[in-house]
Amino acid sequence: MKQSADMVVFIFICCRRFAYDIKTLKKLNPYSSNTSLMKTNTAKYRVKAGEKIKLKNFDTTYKGHLEKQTGKVELAIVKENLDQFQEVFYAANSNALLIIFQAMDAAGKDSTIEHVMSGLNPQGCQVFSFKTPTAEEYDHDFLWRHYKALPERGRIGIHNRSHYESVLVYKVHPEYVLNERLPDYDNLDKIDHGFWKRRYESIRNFERHLTENGITVLKFFLHVSKDEQKKRFLKRIENPAKNWKFSSNDVKERAFWDKYMNAYEDAISETSTDYAHWYVIPADKKWYARLAVSQVIAETLEQMNLKFPVLSDDEKRKLDATKQALLAEK
Repeated sequence: MKQSADMVVFIFICCRRFAYDIKTLKKLNPYSSNTSLMKTNTAKYRVKAGEKIKLKNFDTTYKGHLEKQTGKVELAIVKENLDQFQEVFYAANSNALLIIFQAMDAAGKDSTIEHVMSGLNPQGCQVFSFKTPTAEEYDHDFLWRHYKALPERGRIGIHNRSHYESVLVYKVHPEYVLNERLPDYDNLDKIDHGFWKRRYESIRNFERHLTENGITVLKFFLHVSKDEQKKRFLKRIENPAKNWKFSSNDVKERAFWDKYMNAYEDAISETSTDYAHWYVIPADKKWYARLAVSQVIAETLEQMNLKFPVLSDDEKRKLDATKQALLAEK
């Protein structure tokens, strides 16, 4: 136990000194490995298939037994693991990974994506941020623009907001559904319980189709409290460098907080499946949310148990012949 404690201190000091440069850390640390210092049980964030959730039962301030500085050390190590897993994932070129982020405003989606991406090779990643649909997008079904943004094999796709907006924002503001000009839905009275049940079914079927075709789907809800959102809004207003992040519309949407929580509870409960789970991530502490998300992604890649491609005997002979030709050059 004393050796483990000393190692945590050693790594913490190195990370402070070298700004959490994990490659430098690995050179200095003779006990470096691919294992996390403090293994976190990520299953506690996972919503089971068929489970009916209440978000008030999820602690937005949860951080386990970690403190911020130790958590940063953990994150640095997990990001190094991510880099290694992604290298095999990209080389194998057999699977794709779709990572979905949904959250209330100021929950930390952008910064979480930034930190997760910093542990990945940009060549193997794609990030899409979905805004209000365009006229062209409204001329297609609600899944069309998201299908176009799916990652190809060997790639990791990150969707900042997603097809779930159509059962979140649209459920809070059902008048938006009318923009889709759907047959038989020309007034709000027709957008009833059955409409939303069918839309959830469409999403489940869409995600089942993806998983059956080699795309693993991870869905993260960054769960921030209303009080914490208020604090972050005020910081954005008070800091000129952050003013650009703030929109007066954010405060207008805050007035619908309870409706949004109900919409999230329904969407998560209806669409967390055995093939595409939702993860409810405590997000009042940004450093912990980043760590938790990174750990889930790393575990998912690890559990794929992918291997580097193995050359055929013929390819090996060609490779050896090329090597000999290079060595024979004068």
